[in-house]
Amino acid sequence: MGKKTLAELRVEIDALDKKVQGLIGERAQLASDVAEVKKSTDDNSVFYRPEREAQVLRSIIERNDNLLKDKDMAHIFREIMSACLALEQPLNIAYLGPEGTFTQEAALKHFGHAVSTLDCAGIDEIFHQVEKGNAHYGVVPIENSSNGVIGGTVDMLYSQDLKICGEVEISIQHQLMSADQSVDIKTIYAHQQALDQCQRWLANHYPNAQLKAVASNALAARLVKDEVGAAAIASEAALGLYDLERVAKNIEDKTGNTTRFLILGKESIEPSGDDKTSILVVTKHESGALFDLLEPFKEQGINMMQLARHPIPGVKWEYLFLIDIEGHQEDDKVKVALAEIEKRVLKVDVLGSYPVAVL
Repeated sequence: MGKKTLAELRVEIDALDKKVQGLIGERAQLASDVAEVKKSTDDNSVFYRPEREAQVLRSIIERNDNLLKDKDMAHIFREIMSACLALEQPLNIAYLGPEGTFTQEAALKHFGHAVSTLDCAGIDEIFHQVEKGNAHYGVVPIENSSNGVIGGTVDMLYSQDLKICGEVEISIQHQLMSADQSVDIKTIYAHQQALDQCQRWLANHYPNAQLKAVASNALAARLVKDEVGAAAIASEAALGLYDLERVAKNIEDKTGNTTRFLILGKESIEPSGDDKTSILVVTKHESGALFDLLEPFKEQGINMMQLARHPIPGVKWEYLFLIDIEGHQEDDKVKVALAEIEKRVLKVDVLGSYPVAVL
């Protein structure tokens, strides 16, 4: 039997597409049925379950054995789940705006595109929108592989009562763009962190340009749209959103630059089987206080994934520690460690336990 013709292959693809579409429709019907069951049994049902979605995505990756890469297959199912969840409860997600920021990209990567997004002017506003119920969840940056922990987010975690219910990582690649790339660049706008991450490249290529820090890279892109001789450092998405021309591609000084974002909500998350717990700790002002804090983790064999010191908001020369550990706060060994730490420090606040990022 010879090779199939292009026409025959297309007929088979069309037939498969019809089957896939039908199966997705069946899944959507089941999601709608789940919503009805939840509504009939509990008026306060939580429709978005991060631990359940993480388990589904992990299973998809584990059983993937075809030509599509694991991440690509998981992204497809992420969007299917997003669309099905919208049938149960349409979600509104607060992010650091304006449109085209890496934070918006993180929100859509985590929740899929079947959500509504609410752009906020600052990290504090994201917290407030979730707290007031104007958004179901918020997405905030917490750390960058090049610049470290985001202080503004830590301040809000310390002062607010929202819980961390997820995380997502975004690869950061900076593009230099302007309204007309043929015009000499005299001013470059960007968020201060982006300017820092592109410092060497900018010094080598535009040593005489004036660098101006603004609230976000997306705002920078919006500003240069109508300013002659100005350029912005922003994301790939901003190029199309603001109808700009690329001047230079991937100008970050370090490859592999990644920012980690947190998902904020009001409810605690059940164990998913591969979890992380974040805590804030204020230690006593005495010799050996840091050792006393860390010892219970060692005794319980708990891996510490992050330890960052940060000034306590409004208190001079006093510090708190942001700590990420492996495991869920309901795990026995984590319970034991946290109970012991509570005896040894001035304050410990469990910010949340949540699934380790899958995508």
